[in-house]
Amino acid sequence: MAPTGTDTGRIRTLPGVRIHESAYVDAPCEIGEGTSIWHFSHVQPGARIGRGCTLGQNVNVANDVVMGDRVKIQNNVSIYTGCELEDEVFLGPSCVLTNVTNPRSQVNRRGLYERTLFRRGATVGANATVVCGVTLGRYCFVAAGSVVTKDVPDYALVVGNPARQRGWMSRHGHLLEVGGDGLATCPESGLRYQETGGVLRCLDLGEDEPLPERMTEGHQTYDDFKST
Repeated sequence: MAPTGTDTGRIRTLPGVRIHESAYVDAPCEIGEGTSIWHFSHVQPGARIGRGCTLGQNVNVANDVVMGDRVKIQNNVSIYTGCELEDEVFLGPSCVLTNVTNPRSQVNRRGLYERTLFRRGATVGANATVVCGVTLGRYCFVAAGSVVTKDVPDYALVVGNPARQRGWMSRHGHLLEVGGDGLATCPESGLRYQETGGVLRCLDLGEDEPLPERMTEGHQTYDDFKST
């Protein structure tokens, strides 16, 4: 989408995009329709942001970051060069991402930034840290405050420092109780899952398929489901 309302490399307006007056968007970059960029955020040149995304307050998107559609970034998050976020990733408030394993102020490692991939639907909880060079699988769930140092499988719930797998989370964010037959059902959506050989898959909906419209809005809290 061609930028409009630019001065000295700053984009102030884009068709279909909400840019708060305190946000700073550098040209050139690509931002899809329906995206909102809130107070004091900064989008740097070369960033590619999809449609329907939300960048909360004080979010930094560095050069050449690639972000899919409907991604939600909460307040105080910096997404560094080398990060790639697929559709519908959620980054919780003040979580920390990195792009160099062995940073030294005296050694310039620009051009050596490591790739960190956040696959579709992955969630990173508040104040968690993701060390660079890993892949977070589809619909995985990183608990608040955890430190991720290695790849995380699809649907895995990881907790602690270093983060270790403690179970499986459904697409709706519920801890699954896997029976002896390897089957589990999400208490909120009713979607069925099966674990085979340490891999979890949804039996009713492909991992790359969108949720049906009727499943896209929550009506009960997490604790409501725990108490039933």
